[in-house]
Amino acid sequence: MTAKATEVLELALKLDETDRATVAGALIESLEGQADPGAEESWSREIRRRVEELEAGAVKTIGWA
Repeated sequence: MTAKATEVLELALKLDETDRATVAGALIESLEGQADPGAEESWSREIRRRVEELEAGAVKTIGWA
């Protein structure tokens, strides 16, 4: 790790928990790149389809255990 990164980390670790979580989230988001523009709509359609299958009795749930 560079000296600059070490300095930033040391400063960040002195923040309260809420601010550390905010900084961590922003850093992670900066690494993820741009989201697929159609992904949100695709997931919404998939969720609706699965809910409809459950409500129609076409599929059955399986308990976690």
